[in-house]
Amino acid sequence: MSETSQLELYYMPTCPYCRKVLSFMRANDINLPLHDITTDASAERQLVDVGGKRQVPCLFIKGEALYESDDIIEYLGEHVCGAQDASET
Repeated sequence: MSETSQLELYYMPTCPYCRKVLSFMRANDINLPLHDITTDASAERQLVDVGGKRQVPCLFIKGEALYESDDIIEYLGEHVCGAQDASET
């Protein structure tokens, strides 16, 4: 099972911190389920119900919420990019 299969990103397109994470994901060819809370009311409810607050970006890792763009980028760099690199060798 791929590392990304249990990851989901909740975001807002106008949020500069969300754009920072999305830019990192594009640069590293990381594809995750994305949930725009400005256009998807059920995603917004899920974010608040599970994460406890309406803060984005939020990366759900096996149902657990991780906030802060730098922390999300660090996690993706270590667990997703690293896993992709290891599988290429």
